[in-house]
Amino acid sequence: MNPAFPLPLPSQKETFMRVLTDSGFAEFGLPGEPGTDDFWAAAETAGTPVSIPAGDGGWRTLFLWRGSPASIDFESWSEPVELRRADETDCWYAEVRLPAKLRVTYQFRSGDAAYADPLNPAGAGGDRSIAATPDAPAQPHWPLVGPDDVLPVPRTRIRWASERLGGRRTVRVHPAGGGGPVVLLLDGDDWLYLHPAMTAFDAAVAAGDMPPVTLVFLPAKDREAEFTCRPELWEAVRDELLPLVAESDVPAEPDRLVVAGQSLGGLSALYAALEFPELVSRVACQSGSFWWAPGALDRADLLDGPVGGTIAARLRGERPDLSGLRVAFDVGAHEPRMLPHCEPVEALAEQAGAAVRVSRSASGHDRAGWREALLRDVAWALGAPLGVRSE
Repeated sequence: MNPAFPLPLPSQKETFMRVLTDSGFAEFGLPGEPGTDDFWAAAETAGTPVSIPAGDGGWRTLFLWRGSPASIDFESWSEPVELRRADETDCWYAEVRLPAKLRVTYQFRSGDAAYADPLNPAGAGGDRSIAATPDAPAQPHWPLVGPDDVLPVPRTRIRWASERLGGRRTVRVHPAGGGGPVVLLLDGDDWLYLHPAMTAFDAAVAAGDMPPVTLVFLPAKDREAEFTCRPELWEAVRDELLPLVAESDVPAEPDRLVVAGQSLGGLSALYAALEFPELVSRVACQSGSFWWAPGALDRADLLDGPVGGTIAARLRGERPDLSGLRVAFDVGAHEPRMLPHCEPVEALAEQAGAAVRVSRSASGHDRAGWREALLRDVAWALGAPLGVRSE
């Protein structure tokens, strides 16, 4: 399990490890005998994984690996899937049942090492790949990035030595479309080095789906310490980081701020709107960890606690006036155990007067599926028309 997403994984109940027939993988469009040079040449040309209809609305999806024994690790969607060897060849495979409309990050594990899929042109960092079922919604502003590609990073960087948080961190700043309202991206290093947010925001602005904005990529040093409803992070953002952004040579409007966060970052973003309303009045929250309450991280099952956690309890008890808040909520359609925690918070925020938008991404607890929601929801939080495609 990726430590960025602290959730228990569901079992993959519909993995099919069939024995090869004489036709090999011809039904997946891969002719020839598995393990031969012609077969691997065809697989490289076609690209994998390959999906075909399963007959029940889902997909039978073929993953291939060349070399030694391996398994597939999926990002917060299922338990690992072991690969089967095709006879005595160098071809290892798994046929995995995927549901309709899913985009998921995965990697191959062989021995003690993790690898991106060399047959998949869609990467997420050097050791991960992204699979999407044929019916998954498009992500038009996000470029195809291979595992060997080096993502561009903003030229402007701020060396932030925070007195409140301690330590030093590098914060990158990028004026998309010339700059404008500040968009604070929590877990900023993930959006810099795994998913090309800078390029995607530039494309969205150029397409007219996003007003010009100034992106601030805020890396986390200790997510559990910084994102779990503690004021120190937001005091430091208010008193230290935003003044540094204003003093940089990048055009920015720090008084117009959108905070975008996922998982624990989404929890922290909404907490900031409740605790620091003069600072945070626009939020884009993907799969917020609203199961969190003091002591929750000590539970064997993180989600087995009070519904909606601390945030829901606060909204019920304090009944704050959120009429100045504009918040977009998104949750992966394939993370059903998150919904009982997220749905009450969504409803309570709207009942408290906030302008609320709710959507569901074609993913589990996975940035690969949240990417287009990030663009769409930031634009909506700024009051822009919903030009970015929604699902």
